[in-house]
Amino acid sequence: MIKDILNKSIQGERITAEEALQLLQSRDLAAIGNAAHKVSLAKHPEDFRTYNIDRNINYTNICTAVCDFCAFYRGPKSDEGYVLPREELLKKVEETANLGGNQILLQGGLHPKYKLEWYEEMLQDIKNAFPQINIHGFSPPEIHHFTKVNKLPLEVVLQRLKDAGLGSLPGGGAEILVDRVRHEITRGKVMTDDWLNVMRVWHQLGGNSTATMMFGHVETLEERIEHLQRVRDLQDETGGFTAFICWTFQPENTEMADTQPKGAFEYLKTQAVSRLFLDNVPNIQSSWVTQGLKVGQLAMLYGANDMGSLMIEENVVAEAGTVHFLSLDQIRDAITELGFQPRQRDVFYNLVSDELEQKAIAANGKSEPRDLVELAV
Repeated sequence: MIKDILNKSIQGERITAEEALQLLQSRDLAAIGNAAHKVSLAKHPEDFRTYNIDRNINYTNICTAVCDFCAFYRGPKSDEGYVLPREELLKKVEETANLGGNQILLQGGLHPKYKLEWYEEMLQDIKNAFPQINIHGFSPPEIHHFTKVNKLPLEVVLQRLKDAGLGSLPGGGAEILVDRVRHEITRGKVMTDDWLNVMRVWHQLGGNSTATMMFGHVETLEERIEHLQRVRDLQDETGGFTAFICWTFQPENTEMADTQPKGAFEYLKTQAVSRLFLDNVPNIQSSWVTQGLKVGQLAMLYGANDMGSLMIEENVVAEAGTVHFLSLDQIRDAITELGFQPRQRDVFYNLVSDELEQKAIAANGKSEPRDLVELAV
């Protein structure tokens, strides 16, 4: 039965949610991974695989939501809360540009006080100083929060942010797009339909975004598939997702620290099933940030066609006790070892010019992972 489902997917037919669930329930990782790799090769027959250079800038950790899975956020009254001074934020963008980065991932908590004008000014300051940098910013929970604080329609909020310089939307805050799960692990945060509607309206405005899934906590396998079904349905409707990224929940230092973390087996199988099920999403990113170099590299044979980002700075996963940092050479070597040419891309999966790529390689030539950690600090 599993073989029939895999052959169906390899031949380009859409598999059902029930069939995808059977794959998740299977222990035949090798067969599922092999099928996902074949599908990936069919979608990406080119002789290269991609990566990006960006930086995850968390402009604040102050958040009104309470998420049991998050070790990063601080409540509005916490002495450990911060808001990055504008000068410091711009310095981080400058360092990213100097290392050949073409994008920043700009996200924060749900700050209770700032109005939309504050976020517009932040975007404008970045774009005025670094017009070449794409701002991949503000996850759907943040956008939904902006509509509540400002009492403005979603379309107005997104259009104003777009006009101020927002280039694309990250898929953060999705966790599992099933309300039962969301009610159990978070309070004061956007529910499933509103998360999806933020993406829908952004796509209708001509924007692109990524989709994500954090799994391995309280969800069932059926709910994992329900999440994938919701992503696939919205992609059928709008076509606005450029990529899908999944990763395992990192429990250390969270309110869910007693959760047994999922290992490489479950990660690789879930990613492979995602590639097989999400037939309308063009790209799958490896998650070396949570899995480390070797499993991240192996994921490129389990449905992924993109090694993800150099990730000059990452704070959220690191707060949960998982810290993996790679140099640009390590990312490029990992791709080369698999028989592909490593190529730098932007968030829209356009390849950067050879000249810009060589400049980035030269700029990172003396940077070791530990250097990047110090830079992030």
